Amino acid sequence: MSLTKRATVYFDPDIHKTLKVRAAETSSSISDIIDNLLRNEFLADQEDLKVYRERLSEPTISYESLISDLKKNGKI
Repeated sequence: MSLTKRATVYFDPDIHKTLKVRAAETSSSISDIIDNLLRNEFLADQEDLKVYRERLSEPTISYESLISDLKKNGKI
């Protein structure tokens, strides 16, 4: 993987230790691990936003109505 930007990031010592161990176990760099983690997090965010946009036009119900329906249907 070819990275083009550099940043300084400060970690809690335990997190840094965990990153070093993971890097050694996977024969990768700490930078690669963090890059992959962030990419996956951003992809998850994009999926969440997509679902949100798809459901934006759905009708909403009040909390009280939800609880009433759940009780009526024996869910709670």
